[in-house]
Amino acid sequence: MLQDDLQAVFRKVFDDPALVITDDMSAADIEKWDSLAHINLIVEVEKFFGARFKNAEMARLQCIGDLKKLVIKYRPELA
Repeated sequence: MLQDDLQAVFRKVFDDPALVITDDMSAADIEKWDSLAHINLIVEVEKFFGARFKNAEMARLQCIGDLKKLVIKYRPELA
């Protein structure tokens, strides 16, 4: 399931096994989510889901729900 897989990636990147993500969460909601963590997160999401996002797509991301939609764009079977 996409939610569970993304949550696992977030937990790995932010080194927080108790982290629970929601669609409306953004960088402001996760203390360790800075610009370097953002790059690491995108790289890990791309690796995990076998996708390669465009810079313009990544620049439009506002929340975790947007990231989910982007993953589904490249992996529609996960919708």
